[in-house]
Amino acid sequence: MENAAHLRRRYHDVDLIISCGDMPATYLEFITSVLNVPLFYVRGNHDERYREYPPGGEDLHGRLITYNGISFYGLEGSMRYNQGAIQYSDVDMRRLVLSAAPRLLPRRWRYGRGVDVLVTHSPPRGIHDLPDLTHTGFKAFLTFMDWYRPRYLLHGHVHTWDRRATVETKYGDTCVMNINPVTLLEIEPETKQGT
Repeated sequence: MENAAHLRRRYHDVDLIISCGDMPATYLEFITSVLNVPLFYVRGNHDERYREYPPGGEDLHGRLITYNGISFYGLEGSMRYNQGAIQYSDVDMRRLVLSAAPRLLPRRWRYGRGVDVLVTHSPPRGIHDLPDLTHTGFKAFLTFMDWYRPRYLLHGHVHTWDRRATVETKYGDTCVMNINPVTLLEIEPETKQGT
């Protein structure tokens, strides 16, 4: 863990913390309190205690939130590999993607995209995922990007200890980024995008 002085020195100009899951709630609270910025998050497959002890901030799962002119939508969890609570089949995730249509399709028609940033725990199928079931990505996220055209899809779940691993991939209009272990990202609002 980083100490408070180091966090303030290194990340003094950060406006928002985004967590893609599997981070201890106490650590997220520490970071947000030291930097005095909001937190947006989705739960990862190991975040079952968030229901009892949430980290503060905004749980993005299934929600559309706009902050400083940038819109965010979130989808939690990983591919189902056991009976864990924060796991989904691809069919389940497809239903969640479809359920976003009433909020995101009108924005897509009006502004050219349904949302600026999709925050997920798992990657899309075939992009940054791994062959084991636990780390297999969701096909439904490809559909999400095709339908709603986010500028970014930020995910975690797949640990990138090898610095040669691909962590940024373009899919259509979307920049897919594995943000593990930490990524600084500057996103400017689009002038045509509504709130």
